[in-house]
Amino acid sequence: MSKRLRYALIAAVVIIAAAVGAWRMKSRAKPTTQMETARLERGRIVAKVTASGTLSAIVTVQVGSQVSGRIAELHADFNTRVKKGELIAKIDPQLFQATVEQQRANLVAAQGNLAKASAQAVDARRQADRALALAAKKLIAQADADTAVSNAEALMAGVQAAEGQVAQTRAALNSALVNLAYTDIRSPTNGVVISRNVDVGQTVAASLQAPTLFVIAEDLAKMQVDTSVAEADVGRLRAGMDATFTVDAYPAETFKGKVRQVRNAPQTVQNVVTYDAVIDVDNPDLKLKPGMTANVTFIYAEKDDVLKVPNAALRFKPPPGMLGAGGATGAGGAGGAPGASGAGAAGSGARTGGGAGGPGGRPATQGPEPLDRRTIWVLKDGQVSPVRVRTGISDGSFSEVLEGEVAAGAEVVTDAAGPPSGFAAAMRRPF
Repeated sequence: MSKRLRYALIAAVVIIAAAVGAWRMKSRAKPTTQMETARLERGRIVAKVTASGTLSAIVTVQVGSQVSGRIAELHADFNTRVKKGELIAKIDPQLFQATVEQQRANLVAAQGNLAKASAQAVDARRQADRALALAAKKLIAQADADTAVSNAEALMAGVQAAEGQVAQTRAALNSALVNLAYTDIRSPTNGVVISRNVDVGQTVAASLQAPTLFVIAEDLAKMQVDTSVAEADVGRLRAGMDATFTVDAYPAETFKGKVRQVRNAPQTVQNVVTYDAVIDVDNPDLKLKPGMTANVTFIYAEKDDVLKVPNAALRFKPPPGMLGAGGATGAGGAGGAPGASGAGAAGSGARTGGGAGGPGGRPATQGPEPLDRRTIWVLKDGQVSPVRVRTGISDGSFSEVLEGEVAAGAEVVTDAAGPPSGFAAAMRRPF
């Protein structure tokens, strides 16, 4: 190889290395910001609150036992339709019948004692009358007459005591008869048995509290949903509001109901405060069953044909690499000249306390940002500039724009990623 050719190759390598180095310096000096954008559009917004709840019958009655004993008969089972007063179970009545017979015998004995006391009192009264007549004629001592009168009065008091004993035994007999009647467990309402907790031969004890034998739902065609609504959302609910919900058993079907009341009693679970919103639901086909979990949606506001902005655009804050010294930059990112666009002038205004400056587009001297006043970043002609807007209702993904210098079709920034820097950038560059 000739020296001239060798020098030419060396020169070519040097030129290529210089070009690569210059390209690296240029890319390092002017990094770009990758932006994601979305277009504003007009459409419908439905503002709603979601919550979970449990289905139950409007009236559910727990049927218990007033007396203790062994279950002798069962006349109702799960899903049995019962009528008010219908016999649904029976406790073995033998002990209670024996108690009734004993109290009847006691009543007979008390009535006999009363008759005996009455006869003795009548005889004592006669003797007292004769003693008083003899004493008036000075035939007996006055002391004897007084003794006869005292004996008569004592026996009359004995009659009253015997009458009280009869009343007591009669009351005990009535109590025994009532307990005997309680061995017949009857339905207190018309409805459907949704739970049976005993079997024949099982002993129930009612000494401390009445055991629950059956649970009867009054009418499964009318049900309710008890929902747990977070305290942040409960202010949006009101009685009479429409609600929809789904259940896992019928995932493709939506059921409708109305809010009957929002109860004031708070429920705190793991420091989370919720309130019970009760929804009335018609269940003519009996598809819905007590205990089902309902995923409820409350629609508290809806509007048609409004300007919609993605919530991601409202949450977006430009990264440091996207803003130059004058505020916003061109679409190329941080490498733009300061104040290269109208947004840059707005940025400098923030430093002097005027206009909608800074990343938030608000003067530095003002207070906290109002909840309905937000800043969006609009991309136009390759330039990004902040625009202040006032928002309305939101469906969680989009919000209504009530005020602001934007229109449908405007392109807003929803996300941006600045250029890599430092050691991570060096590791990404090819050698």
